[in-house]
Amino acid sequence: MEFSTGFGWTRLPLAAAFIFGSVLTASAQIIPPFSPAPAATAPDEESDAADAPDVNDPDVLKGIDVDKLDWGQLAIDAGTLNDIIAAKKRAQAAARDGMDWSSNANANGSSGVKVKQSVSSFWDTRVGADMTVAKEPTTMSELLAQKAANGGNLPQSSGSAWAAATAPGAGPVWDKTAVEGRIDPGSEQSKIGASLTKSVPLAGDTSLTLQNGYSVNQQGTTALPGIAGRTTRNYETDQSAKVEITGTGTSVTAGQTLSTTDDKWLRKFGAEQKLFDNVTVSGSVGETSQGAINKRLTAGFKKSW
Repeated sequence: MEFSTGFGWTRLPLAAAFIFGSVLTASAQIIPPFSPAPAATAPDEESDAADAPDVNDPDVLKGIDVDKLDWGQLAIDAGTLNDIIAAKKRAQAAARDGMDWSSNANANGSSGVKVKQSVSSFWDTRVGADMTVAKEPTTMSELLAQKAANGGNLPQSSGSAWAAATAPGAGPVWDKTAVEGRIDPGSEQSKIGASLTKSVPLAGDTSLTLQNGYSVNQQGTTALPGIAGRTTRNYETDQSAKVEITGTGTSVTAGQTLSTTDDKWLRKFGAEQKLFDNVTVSGSVGETSQGAINKRLTAGFKKSW
């Protein structure tokens, strides 16, 4: 490759020195910018001059080593800032809309596992599953203990899937509509139901909540040799009224239930009292289809974090 210039190879350093010297001469002849003399302070500007920083003002940087400050944190452009904000919003959405897992140990050694996830913010649609996971015995003693606790059989894992949605009501008639469907493939059982809720404020910090529920339960039977499987449906409706006193943490509920398998309304009465943070005690008394009275008293602790 050959390169040629009008000065020739031997004269190229002299030409470069001549150009560099011309640039230095021109820069030395540049006149510095004119700095006007400070204008006289008008009488009405004396108050502004009084607010100017004074040498006697406290030093806000006292005790701070300026040389150790990381000024590079300020070297960020608008595009990078937008990317950081967008990434933070995506992380918050993933944490809010991600799957929510919870589990608890049962007395027979199995574990109850629940999982749910929000599908859409429209009508607050959610899906989930409730599962019972049986523990596999590792020793013969565990095998015998599990059989003894379950009537001679090993506990089996099971589970059901569900979907739920909460929709607004119909003006002054009711406030909220809730729809839920559940299916249990292991027991061939499914259920779909809806409830209508109306809240009415009473005197003081007391409120009344009325609820009507409707559900359809379907139960299937496994086909056996010579016997065809069949499906039965049970229709059920329930009505309840709940009075809640917010200041004392007390609530009283009264309701009744009617289904196609019963020939009369079954009434139920219950109360709940909040003792202190996250601890409640509840009791209920209800009728059964056999005519006996079902009594129940429970205490619960609930903590979310």
